[in-house]
Amino acid sequence: MQEIDEILDRHGRREDELIAILQDIQDKKNYLPEDALRYVAEGLGTPLSKVYSISTFFRAFSLEPRGRHLIRVCTGTTCHVRGASEILDEVRRSTEIANGQTSGDSDLSLETVNCMGTCALAPVITLDGKYFGKMNRNKIKALLRKMALAKEQ
Repeated sequence: MQEIDEILDRHGRREDELIAILQDIQDKKNYLPEDALRYVAEGLGTPLSKVYSISTFFRAFSLEPRGRHLIRVCTGTTCHVRGASEILDEVRRSTEIANGQTSGDSDLSLETVNCMGTCALAPVITLDGKYFGKMNRNKIKALLRKMALAKEQ
């Protein structure tokens, strides 16, 4: 738990830094393990229920292990109207993983989000936090191949 102690120390072991602490842990571990959440609660002197409440409220946090790469497909109204379902279908077909799942080799996770706030770029995805707009089947196929994430090469 040395890594978590370093994170807690960097944030002054202050409860008002809880979200930033959880972000740093997730950056290191790629998710929020239960033992880490318990350790944070103890280290901050905060009820575990509060730590879990924050961890589950924000969609950016995951209590399940994620792949090394994370694809998020926006399914908000504008993206939906402009073809988000086709993009999602192509990602699922090309990677052979379903929404909300992680590949067997822990290389890739796929999620949908209700809105990314980038309607002018619709339909939009993020790959490892980088935005890609005006997506279509060909663009998503090319991106997945370039990143060596597609099952069909």
